[in-house]
Parts: sequence; structure tokens; C-alpha cells
Amino acid sequence: MSDPMAEIKASFFIECEELLEGLQDGLQMVDDGESDDETINVIFRAVHSIKGGAGAFGLDQLVEFAHRFETVLDDVRSNTLAIDGDVLKLFFTCGDILADLVRECRDDIPHDIDAIRPVIDRLGALIGAEDTADEEEEIEFQPMTVALDLPDLGGDLPDLEGFGADDFAGDASFNGFQVKFEPHQPVYENGSEPLFMFRALRDVGDVTSVCDDSSVPPLAELSPEQGCLSWTLTIETTEPEDAVKEAFEFADGISTLEISALTTDAPLVPDLTDLPEPDLPPLDLEPAKVDLPPVEAADDAPTLPATDIPDSVNSPTPEPETTQTAAPDTAKKPATKSPAAPRATVRVDLERIDRLVNLVGELVINQAMISQSVDETALAGNSNIRAGLEEFLQLTRDIQDSVMMIRAQPVKSLFQRMGRIVREASSAIDKDVRLRTEGENTEVDKTVIERLADPLTHMIRNAVDHGLENNDTRVETGKSPEGNIYLTAAHRSGRVVIEVADDGAGINREKVKQKAIDKGLIAPDLQLTDSEIDNLLFLPGFSTADEVSNLSGRGVGMDVVRSAIQALGGRITISSQRNVGTTFSISLPLTLAVLDGMVVKVADETLVVPLNSILETLTLTSEEIREFGPETSVINIRDSFVPLLDLGAELGYRDPKDNYEGSVVLLIAHEDGSRAAVITDRIEDQRQVVIKGLQDSYGRVPGIAAATILGDGQIALILDPVDLITHSTGRTRPAAPPIQIAG
Repeated sequence: MSDPMAEIKASFFIECEELLEGLQDGLQMVDDGESDDETINVIFRAVHSIKGGAGAFGLDQLVEFAHRFETVLDDVRSNTLAIDGDVLKLFFTCGDILADLVRECRDDIPHDIDAIRPVIDRLGALIGAEDTADEEEEIEFQPMTVALDLPDLGGDLPDLEGFGADDFAGDASFNGFQVKFEPHQPVYENGSEPLFMFRALRDVGDVTSVCDDSSVPPLAELSPEQGCLSWTLTIETTEPEDAVKEAFEFADGISTLEISALTTDAPLVPDLTDLPEPDLPPLDLEPAKVDLPPVEAADDAPTLPATDIPDSVNSPTPEPETTQTAAPDTAKKPATKSPAAPRATVRVDLERIDRLVNLVGELVINQAMISQSVDETALAGNSNIRAGLEEFLQLTRDIQDSVMMIRAQPVKSLFQRMGRIVREASSAIDKDVRLRTEGENTEVDKTVIERLADPLTHMIRNAVDHGLENNDTRVETGKSPEGNIYLTAAHRSGRVVIEVADDGAGINREKVKQKAIDKGLIAPDLQLTDSEIDNLLFLPGFSTADEVSNLSGRGVGMDVVRSAIQALGGRITISSQRNVGTTFSISLPLTLAVLDGMVVKVADETLVVPLNSILETLTLTSEEIREFGPETSVINIRDSFVPLLDLGAELGYRDPKDNYEGSVVLLIAHEDGSRAAVITDRIEDQRQVVIKGLQDSYGRVPGIAAATILGDGQIALILDPVDLITHSTGRTRPAAPPIQIAG
């Protein structure tokens, strides 16, 4: 039987990941100069929530650090402390330490509190504290004494007539908010739906709403573009006002929004009208001084006037007078227990999702086998079997898409980790570096994200160490002293493209070539293009660092990065310009499970070409082919010449043909916009195929991405067209026979 506390604790750590993500987002907004009071409140609430949860599980060191961080943030909220550059850097460091402490608590790793003590002391210096630990040890519990002296009953009883609730109540207690909301026309124009805003308030507390439709005109005069409704909402909550405002953030400035606090007078004595009649012994008092009525005559005893007690004491969420047709509790129950609450999530073990993905893959294979069998029976196109098969095909695709969406995650968490890498790397070599991100919500398979972390970390460190100049050098060349690293992600041609760019000095190609010569990697007289020199960076053991440091110079270089990217079915390319910067582009498949492919035949071999890499298909004519060199050719496509490649010859299935007239050509597109024409014998079909990796069994094969199982049980190779073109020979004509010289 599972431990319920262990499950709750695991949920806490998952929640911490979300809170830490919000914390980093808030700090980044402050760094970008886009912060406001709400941003500071978000940061504060994230730290406060982590501290509260950690305290419930006895995670003392996490509580101690979060408490000190929270105290400093509270000073920022109250405008006692201003955030400058140094303070912001300290806050980023605190966010990193908080993430480390959460991870260590989750994995039961011992904390090194001495390592973070300097940061704690710096936080203490901001609020004028010497040592938090010593302060907290000096705090002791001080008992309070409460006087409960009864009034002297020796004299006349006080006259209770005219006493109201205020005479018995203590301080007013906070009970929630009343919101008056009237959306203006722009709210509807930008697609904002008031109902969704009201649903979001359910996360804040119990909500009761009343709609005012008095402004609705007759139907003939009603304009669908003009809002006529307003609402009064009562929210029973202990959350601050900012939590209520957050639900209406998309209507800010384009609606009338009034938020007022509701209070309840908390009585210091219980409500005597709800108690049973007391069964007390007779009071032995002198009749001359006190004339008490009998206990049985309780109905005649003086009581608090009902008109003096606010309705809010007994009804926390009062309905307006115009809607007093149902009890408030009845109105609230549907809102709080609705199963369709927004932002509801279910946390599922990743292994279960992987198993589901594998089952979907088998489903796709079986669907292909059924389709193959039906095609072989030559059934009529309008038969019931074919109609049912078409529906089965569509259902299979929908299931596959839905499962892939479950595995897909935005790269935001990965990008946030890179922010920490930039801060630590730049601090280690005393450079001012800013990370700028774009496309953080681009989704990719979770497996890809996890396996991309290490190569991306290496590339970021490389950009900080090698790509960017130091501060003084940048100033001398007319640049700002602060360097920039750009990390972007986007969907492009059915793939995910992630770029790491910098605005540094660019690649020093003369130095790179000389280093390769010195290491014996290339011949001294070898003539190389700029692109070929750039690709020398991917050679094993290559490094341009002049000395070994914590960041580079140990011979573990970009070859490891390229191997990791290729293992994911991806590619990496370099573009650089002197004194402008360098860009590394990583192209990855959206998923590692299923893809849409074109099934082709080449020399009686069946191959699959990813559909997203094909621009169009052509049938060759003799007029379109142009010879280019002794063994290569190009094809003229709408007055543009494209390299022509023989797929069978490149894969070694056969020699180049003498004549390609009538052959089918696939026009392949690169990520950089360049094109190539690949010759095949014929196109068989277009279908979804399940990706089966070959890396573990055969290593990396140039031009081959993976394999798949077709509907007839045949195994077919899945091509990587761009990689195939990169490593191609370009031979489209048989080699000329050697010239015989008569002797």
C-alpha cells in the first residue's frame, strides 16, 4: 500500500517546479524592465508557497533560506528596498539556490549550508540583519495572559436594551471581495470571454454571481458586437486582492472593474440565540438588590435586536435583494464542485505514457497491414470494408496525434535552465552577458527536451567563453560592454529548429585552420571553404582554447554535441560572420515515434522519405537535365538549377544510369532554403510509419535516420534526405573509361 504522505510530498515537489518556473519568469520580466507590482507579488508568492510547503514537511534548511529570501522580497513589495542591477543578480542567484535546495530535498541529498551562507549573509545585509540563524534561536515563546474576570453581580444588572452587535464584536475580520465587472466592447473584440474569467475565480474561492441585464435592448435593436451585460460577484476567500485582479488581467483597461473588500464582524461571545436553554441552579441573590426573571421565561429575556446584526455574520456571501429566491449555499455548490474546473491537470508517470506511445505505434502498424490486405483483395472502392477502413485510418491518426500531444512539452523549462548556465559561466570569467530567449512555448517531444539539455549546455558555455569578447574588447570595437546570447525555438517545415546565436567576434577561421593543421587533423596545403573550416569545430578533440579552464580547453568539444544531436535524428549547422557573431542551428524531428512518409522504390528496395522534407515531385525530361562536370548533373526547374542526385547510386544499390528520362524526382528542401533533386524509380504510397531506431544496434549510418515495418511486414529504411545530400558524391553518370594510349 502506498504511503499517502509520500504521495503528498511528491506532489509538493512537482508544484515547486511550477513555482520555480514562475519565479524565474518574474525575475526575467524585472530584468527586461517590464515589471510592475503584480510581478513582484508573483515572485513573492512563489517563494512564500515553497516556504510554507517545506515547513509542513520539516525541510528546515529550505525553510530557512526561503524565509530570508521572502523577507527581502517583502521589503521590495513595500518599496523599502529598490531593485538595482546587483540586487537583481543576487535574486537570480537566490532562485538558483532555491531550485538546488528543492532538488536536494526531493532526492534526499545532504545540504551544504556553508556553501550558501555567503548568499544568506548578503540577503541579511539588505535588510540589516546580522545572522538569521542566531536571530531565530533567540526567539522564544512568550505566553499571554487573558483576563476573564466576571462582572460584579452585587449591584443592578446593566440595562441591555439598545445593545447591538458592535457592543459584543471584536475587530472586523476579512471575508472576501465584492466585484462589479462591466466589460466594454474591446473585451469582446479581442476574444476574451467573461465566463472564463469567472471560472478562473474558482481557484481563488467560492464565487456567487448576479448578472445585470437591464441594459439589454429589444432584439431588433441588439448589436452582436456591443456588450450589454454587467455582473456583481461575491468571492469568499482569504487570498489577497491581487489574486482576484489576476483573473481579469485580459480585461484590464478595457472594462469597468470595482473590487471592494467584504468584512465580517467577529463576535467575542457566542450567539446566545443558537444555544439550548440553560439548566442552571437557582441563583442565591438578595431579592432587594437583583430581581431576575425565572429561567423558564427565557423568551422575555432581553436579546440583541435582530436589525443590529449584519446579515454577513450568518451569511458570508449575501445575495442582492433582487435575487433572494434561493439560499446562498444552494447557489455556491455547483460552482465549487463542478468537474469542468479550468486548468485541471492529471499527473501521470512517464513510463505509462511511453507504453501508450508504443501501443499506438503497434496500432499504426496493424492498420497498415489491414490496408495492405484489403488492397490485395481488390475490393470495390465503395464497399463497406473500404469505408470502415477509411474511418479506422482517420481514428488511428487522431489517436496518434493526441498521444503525441501528451508527450509534447514547451521548451520553456529547458531555456530557463540555460539562463542559469549563462549566469554561472559569465560570472566565472568576469563577462557581462545577457540571455535573450524567443519561442519558449514551442512544443517538442519530452524525450527530445531531456536529451537536448547536455548538448545545449555545452553550446551556451561555448558561446560565453569563445563567442563573446570580454567587456573591454567589446567597448574598443564599438559594441556595448554587455554581450548577448540569443536562444530561439520555432517550428519549421515539420521540424523544430533551435538556434544559439551570439553577437561576438565570430569564428576566427585562420586560427581554426591553423589549430587543425597543428593537431594533424588536416594537411597544410588543403584548400577549404569557409563552411568546411567551420565544420572543423566538430572534429573529435578539437578546441581553440589557448589554456584549460573550467569552461573549455579539455578536448571535449563540439563533436560530442553533434553526436548527441544526430542521436536524436537531428542536424547541426554553423553560420558565422567576423565581428558580427556566430549562429548554431539545431534541426530536430517533432517526435521520435511516428512520422508521415513517402514510400518509394529504388533498385527493388523499399525506402521511406519524410514527407515534410519533400517540396514537390517531378518526372524528368531530357530537356531539363544539364551536365555539370564529368560525372554530375543539374536539373532546370523553372529557370533555377538544382543539383541532381541518384538515390540508388548514393546508397550503393546500383551504378548510375545512362539515361534518367522518365524517372521520378523528389525535390528536397534544406532548412537554409537550398534545394536538391533526388532520383527514385517510382513512388509506392504515402502513409504514417512507426520509427524504429537503429543507433543502438548499428550506430549512426550517414543518410539513414531509422527503420520501420511496413504493412506487409517488410522492413524499410527511413532516409534523412538532408544528411544524405550532405554526404553525397553527386554521381549521375557512369565513370568515363580510362584513355588507352598506344605504346
